[in-house]
Amino acid sequence: MTFGPTTRFERFDNTVDSSLEHIRDYKLVKVVFSIASAVGDFGILWHIIGLLRALGSVDRFQQALVFSTLIGIESLLLNQGIKRLFRRSRPTSSGDERFALRTPRTSSFPSGHSSSAFFSALVLTYFFAWQWWPLFYALAMVIAISRVGVRIHHASDVVGGAIVGTLMGIAGLVFLNGIQLI
Repeated sequence: MTFGPTTRFERFDNTVDSSLEHIRDYKLVKVVFSIASAVGDFGILWHIIGLLRALGSVDRFQQALVFSTLIGIESLLLNQGIKRLFRRSRPTSSGDERFALRTPRTSSFPSGHSSSAFFSALVLTYFFAWQWWPLFYALAMVIAISRVGVRIHHASDVVGGAIVGTLMGIAGLVFLNGIQLI
C-alpha cells in the first residue's frame, strides 16, 4: 500500500485535516481532543468502563479481566504486528502544539486509539446491552476524531484503525462466545 503524495489517501487526509483546522483554536475543542486522546491511551477509558460494570459481581469482574486482557492482545497485535507492516509516518512527530498529549512511539497506520476504541465499543455493547451502543460508539468516534484533530494521525489511519478494531472485536466476541462469557 503506497501512501505517496498523489494518492487518494493523501487527498482524503488533507481534506479532513483542512476541515478541522478552523476549530482547532477553540478552547472547548482543545480540551475535548486533549482529554479524548489521553483517555484513549492504552485503552484507559475502556478498562475503566469494564471495571465499573464489574462492581458488585464476581461474574462481571471475570468478564472485565478477560475484556482487559483482550484489549491488551488487540493492542499487541496492532502495535507490534500490523503497524510494523506499514511504518507510515505521522503527520507530526509529537502532535499539534496546541494540544496536550503523549508522544507516540509507533508508526501512524492504523490508529491504535481508533482500533482500541472500536474494538471496545463492539465488545462492551454485547456485555452491557444493545441500548448502550450509541454511548460506546460516540466515545469511540470522539477518541478517533481527536487523533486527527491533534495531528498525531492522518484521517485514513483512523478509518483503518476503526476497521481493524471492528474486525478484532468480532474475533473477540467469537472467542468470548466460545468460552461462554457472553
